[in-house]
Amino acid sequence: MSTMQTLHLHANDADLARAAGLLQNGDLVAFPTETVYGLGADARNGKAVASVYAAKGRPSFNPLIVHVPDVASAQKYVMWNETAQLLADQFWPGALTMVLPLREGHGLSSLVTAGLDTLAIRVPNHPTAQRLLELANAPIAAPSANPSGRISPTTAQHVFDGLSGKIAAVLDDGACTVGLESTILGLTPDVALLRHGGVAVEAIETTLSVGLPQETPKTITSPGQMESHYAPTEAVRLNVSSAMSGELFLGFGTMQCDLNLSENADLIEAAANLFDHLHQLDKIGKPIAIAPIPQTGLGRAINDRLRRAAAPR
Repeated sequence: MSTMQTLHLHANDADLARAAGLLQNGDLVAFPTETVYGLGADARNGKAVASVYAAKGRPSFNPLIVHVPDVASAQKYVMWNETAQLLADQFWPGALTMVLPLREGHGLSSLVTAGLDTLAIRVPNHPTAQRLLELANAPIAAPSANPSGRISPTTAQHVFDGLSGKIAAVLDDGACTVGLESTILGLTPDVALLRHGGVAVEAIETTLSVGLPQETPKTITSPGQMESHYAPTEAVRLNVSSAMSGELFLGFGTMQCDLNLSENADLIEAAANLFDHLHQLDKIGKPIAIAPIPQTGLGRAINDRLRRAAAPR
């Protein structure tokens, strides 16, 4: 990713409007929440979401948490239920993320959910985050604003230390009050604790009058751990220069093909297109041949997903 000037914005009206405009334009903006600083991108914009992975150096496409300003906004994207409402009444806005089934016609990039049929969503309890979400008028996907594997950022300076030159702006509003990522609950439909975080498990159990299972469903928290995953119905062949008779060809770079991940050989664009293009080809019902993808940057994550798609099943 080329180096850019990272703007240092503050929580005033003019800078908030500028940050919202950047998000609407597909740029990345780090912003404060009560938990940690998040690296925000419009969750409907696949290329913007792919840029989050590139900026962080995140090695694989793990599901991202989408931030919205209120319950009504959340209900546009997920199938709501009584348990979700009970938890939202008690803990939203706040440091609780709920994983719920996607609503049909949600309009989000499939990269946000890593191709799953569920979405992790929360309403942050931070006035600046709230104002930014309202001004941007968009669902914002935002993992922690730090290089992958590094310590989570709780001040704007932490973000600059790790991501300066890789993102458009940092919206500075001091230190985060919770300083620990959100608690994640799966509600699909049984309630399961997927990650400890800023809301205590005991408080959740009191609200629901039930003990929380500690098991973590692999399909929600670690979609990349299954050896055969993201798999089309028909067979997949990797790292080939052309299709055989009866195959569809998914290309990369300048070449003849049925669909192209990126004619310009742009790995960010390819990552944004990956799941959608596989879905399109899968619907045709023929085996799929796939051109080589460079094993650099986001190419490593793309190849990881393709290898799993092609694994014996």
